[in-house]
Amino acid sequence: MENLKNSILYLAALLLGISASAQEDLVSDLKNMADDFARPAATSIAYQANGGWFSSAQTLGVWKFEVSLHANALIVPESRKSFTISNLGSLNIQGGGRSAIIPTAFGSSSDVYFEGEVAGQEFDFQAIEGVDQSVVAHPFAQVTVGLPYETELAVRAMPKLTVNDVQVSQYGAGIKHNFSQYLRYNKPEDFQFSAFVAYSIFDVAYAFEPVDLADFAQLDAIDVDANVWTAELLGSKRYENFEIFGALGVASSDFSYMMQGSNFGLNVINEALEDLGDSEAQFKGDIGFNIYFNQFKVSTMATAGKFFNLNVGLHFRI
Repeated sequence: MENLKNSILYLAALLLGISASAQEDLVSDLKNMADDFARPAATSIAYQANGGWFSSAQTLGVWKFEVSLHANALIVPESRKSFTISNLGSLNIQGGGRSAIIPTAFGSSSDVYFEGEVAGQEFDFQAIEGVDQSVVAHPFAQVTVGLPYETELAVRAMPKLTVNDVQVSQYGAGIKHNFSQYLRYNKPEDFQFSAFVAYSIFDVAYAFEPVDLADFAQLDAIDVDANVWTAELLGSKRYENFEIFGALGVASSDFSYMMQGSNFGLNVINEALEDLGDSEAQFKGDIGFNIYFNQFKVSTMATAGKFFNLNVGLHFRI
């Protein structure tokens, strides 16, 4: 089946008059451009997917529930908004330059244009524009239940939601276990120590102005799909209605890219993008505080690493 598919694509290329080498060079240029465009977004997922998983090293009572609503905001540094492209094969930079600085998925528009030729048809397009956001925000809901042996299970879900040309969806589950219980002297007001592990599926799509490559392909968005594993050690200390917490850990993400658009060349480009699937591990630190009320609490969490992420949660205990 795969050989038949490749044969059909090759025949289509011949019918359009695209030489194999010309197609390969064009796809290679687009693949490298897509990688540099989307990689900062892929790296940021480790922070977006992990904000708000926990707010205390203490655990809920057995079969007690907590429902929480969260607002998450990724802070994008200027260094992650652009990249330098060079060593093009099929495409040329208008004006004759050898390299150019163009936006990433987080950047804005650009006055850089590329030009090329497909099947005798010349085309040009403006550098793919980003969403022009310094803050990428999204909400989600989470439910946590207390289990035996000072353990908690948390699950979260957010169906596809579009905010400022960024489409996000997230699903995940995490488990926390308290180790302070094993100490000889341990009271709720004492320093609490726990470990936390979570798994998340986080998908994000960045839309941009359509890029028209003559009859070869039209591109209008790039999807970044990631599976994220997280492991952290955390501690917390409560002072009456106020509690402070902190954590250190590592997040490992496996991600892949896929272009959205139309025309037969889209399949060729996406096949090439499969080679860009990658794994990335990042160390990160969290710090935050909670304010307790009668039946609910408000939490804040700041996460630092290659990116900075803020999370605010409203938690209701049932």
